[in-house]
Amino acid sequence: DIIALTTTQFNLIPENSQVPPTSFGNRIINNNKDYAQWGTSATITAGTGVPTISTGYPTVDMFFAYCTGANVTAAQVNGANAQSKRTQYTGAASVTAIGEGYRIEALNSYDLAGKTCVFTVELANSLLTTVTWTANYATSKDAFGTIGTATKTQIATGTFTVTSTVSTYSTQIAVSSSAITGIEIILTVGAQTSGTWTVGSWDFRFGTVPPVNFDHRMNDLDLIQRYYQVRANNMFLIDMAVSATTTWAASCPLIKPMRVVPVVVTTAPGGTTGQARYDGVAAANWTVTPHIDNFEGFFNATAAGLVAQNAVSTDLTYTAAAMIP
Repeated sequence: DIIALTTTQFNLIPENSQVPPTSFGNRIINNNKDYAQWGTSATITAGTGVPTISTGYPTVDMFFAYCTGANVTAAQVNGANAQSKRTQYTGAASVTAIGEGYRIEALNSYDLAGKTCVFTVELANSLLTTVTWTANYATSKDAFGTIGTATKTQIATGTFTVTSTVSTYSTQIAVSSSAITGIEIILTVGAQTSGTWTVGSWDFRFGTVPPVNFDHRMNDLDLIQRYYQVRANNMFLIDMAVSATTTWAASCPLIKPMRVVPVVVTTAPGGTTGQARYDGVAAANWTVTPHIDNFEGFFNATAAGLVAQNAVSTDLTYTAAAMIP
């Protein structure tokens, strides 16, 4: 038999660790901000040239941020319980705006086109009382552009009146029938010249009734790694010489296939960005060719006197970014 659920009943269904985000309510990955592979704190340089496929994500995975007027700092801080974190932005003199945003891939949002959705978020601000929210859809599939050079159309905008105490706010959004190319939501504040702006858990789902609580999805890291992943030191690869006097090649599998061909950056342990280390020797002329599920590294072996067809170990750390630009 088929059982029909009301919107209220549907929103009470918990996220299931074995299904993608479109299968149940919340379309926000890492909605409780548990994961911060980019770092737990960072300085955001003032400007509007973000986000891109590999920049603009200072701390918490999946959430981009920007500021204008002056630099600000961002940090992942503790949330209401052990299963949630928040992002806290610290203002500075001359700051004119701070924004935090999230882009939902078309694959995970096309079915919301033409429907009413509800957006819910935790907010607090020690200085300002207004937070503006804006929903957009991409002009072309999964391509929103940067804050300064946007390629998107506004769906709706509004404001929340906030206090210095973290509280939960919700609003209904009538999603355009044209929004089959991905959905973006941005929160902004104005002149945060001092104090802090705290942004906690996010929820965006079909329906008109906010969730009773913020879902905790157990497989969020698996979903995140389709967009961004990090593999730390002590990863050894077997290299085979293409030629003793030209290049040696290494093939590195990614943790999992990514959304698109990623931007890969490698670092030699104890070395500098853009390097790898083979048999204990840093390779400054190391170059990388990325693919969706792996990347190939190449370095000139002449200086080390390596012999064709000999195998050596390569040690490196890599980051791979395939964020929605």
